[in-house]
Amino acid sequence: MKKITVFIFLLFAINAYSQAQFSIEGHRGARGWLPENTIPSFLKALEMGADTIELDLAVSRDNKLVVTHEPYFSHIISLDKDGKPIPADKEKEYNIHKMDYSEIKQFDVGSVGNKDFPLQVKMKAYKPLLSEVFKEVAKYAKKHKLGPVRFNIEIKSNPQWDGIFSPTPAVFAKMVNDEIVAAKMEKQVIVQCFDERPLQELNKMGVKYPIALLVGNPLGVEKNLERLGFNPDTYSPHFSLVNQESIDILKRKGIKIVPWTVNEIADLEKMKAFTLDGIITDYPDRAVKVFKNK
Repeated sequence: MKKITVFIFLLFAINAYSQAQFSIEGHRGARGWLPENTIPSFLKALEMGADTIELDLAVSRDNKLVVTHEPYFSHIISLDKDGKPIPADKEKEYNIHKMDYSEIKQFDVGSVGNKDFPLQVKMKAYKPLLSEVFKEVAKYAKKHKLGPVRFNIEIKSNPQWDGIFSPTPAVFAKMVNDEIVAAKMEKQVIVQCFDERPLQELNKMGVKYPIALLVGNPLGVEKNLERLGFNPDTYSPHFSLVNQESIDILKRKGIKIVPWTVNEIADLEKMKAFTLDGIITDYPDRAVKVFKNK
């Protein structure tokens, strides 16, 4: 009887440990509910149970790390400095890399809402700096007695953007690393990118924090890792690319797998059938319901 009791206890302990290690990442905060990549959205994600904030970075003309998905003002979510809509065919003229942050902060990226997220609350909001996000999240975590919050920082890099919408990969990677080190956030960050080049630069630097390769192509694990040139801490494919074969390859290599961006309950349930290390979602509350509360 004692052996059975111990065995059951161990099963519960293993399950509890597994749930504790599983990461729920709020994609651009809680984009399903509040304007993406804004302070309110990040805090909402934490309120809903996310343990990691996923965000994106571009660089302003005055070399500030700006939290934004596009390196320009998307017509879908933005109003210009005068509160006027941005024409779809003109949006790339609103190039963040060619503006100082004092100007960038005047644009409203919350009042329009987002037609793809009908539950999203419309509210006036601006694109914050990474440094501000670190500070505001730390204040929130302290107030609500949360543990250290992790940040999954995506470098928005593309070979076609070099020198136009973004710095070169070497410069961009150094800027991000310098900001992380200056803020003493090495133990709380992951840096990810679709473009292998900034990740290769970080790897050359010998950074101590995890590096994640984002993947949206069907080439497969082995080919994508070959292109990267080293084994990252984490492999983050679109959730449609997840299958048992890819998971087995990654586990053999000691690489974590964290799919993006899983929003519907049915898809979250499908992902739960696999042995994953985390999930990236616009709806942290849904992920908590599926992965933590059952």
